Order: sequence, then C-alpha cells, then structure tokens
Amino acid sequence: MATNPNTETTTTTKSSVYLGDMDELKTVFTRFDTNGDGKISVTELDNILRSLGSTVPKDELQRVMEDLDTDRDGFINLAEFAAFCRSGSADGDVSELREAFDLYDKDKNGLISATELCQVLNTLGMKCSVEECHTMIKSVDSDGDGNVNFEEFKKMMNNNQANSN
Repeated sequence: MATNPNTETTTTTKSSVYLGDMDELKTVFTRFDTNGDGKISVTELDNILRSLGSTVPKDELQRVMEDLDTDRDGFINLAEFAAFCRSGSADGDVSELREAFDLYDKDKNGLISATELCQVLNTLGMKCSVEECHTMIKSVDSDGDGNVNFEEFKKMMNNNQANSN
C-alpha cells in the first residue's frame, strides 16, 4: 500500500526501521542536517557516517553525494533523501545493502543484535529500548537465532521497498 507523503498520518501498529513513512524520513534527515538549513552537505554526511563508526574515503563520499544530489546543487535536500531511501534497483543493489548492514553490525560478526540495532537507532535520534529492538528483530528473524543476518536484512529491505511502492 502506497503512502501519501503529504499526509501527516503515521501507522503505529507496525514498527519500522526502514524509513517507510515521511515522518521517519524527516526525523532521520534532520539528524543528518545538523545545521538545520534544510539540506545535507558532504561534511554533514561524513560526520553522521563517522558517528555510526564508518570511515568513508573522501572520493567515495563525493561519489555518494553525486549519486544522491540529483539537482546538482551540491547538497541533498529532503526530496532527494526520500527518493534515495525509497529507491531500489532490480537486483536489490546488494553492495549498498551490504554497506547499510555493516553500519548496524557494530561488532562485525555478520549479525545485527538487538543491542546493535538499538545503539544505531538511538544514534540516529530514534529513541527505543533494547526490548523494542528485540521485537523488531523477531519480526524478520527467519532462523530464530535472535539476530538479523545479511540474508534476512536483504529480504526485509526488499519487502519494505515493495510495501512502500
């Protein structure tokens, strides 16, 4: 079911980590837009990625900016950010999904635990408890180990993409 980005209604019956609605997009965008000017600069993008424990080389960071900055003004606005968050390629863009997965997998063991999920979400300003994260993980944990592996993450992200269209 498609959501109308112009409505202020949010669904509270299902927790979503995957930026499925405009309120969540705005919240995350605001965390990236640290100076509050309505756009994300390359410096702001670099700072948020560093706060999540990712060190992206300058040339790669510039490539990401060029990919996202569709109006070529040197910044990422909310519409460009939303388009990126809701986009997906035919193959699920495995390399970008892997990069996203790796941001959550803090201990680099190939699994996202409830503690890791909670840590990242709280860093992004989405206040939640470890127990809430356990519930979120349970909804996608197909092998029942209490964690999200890359295959589960990929399936979840692809399902979320299908649901947002």
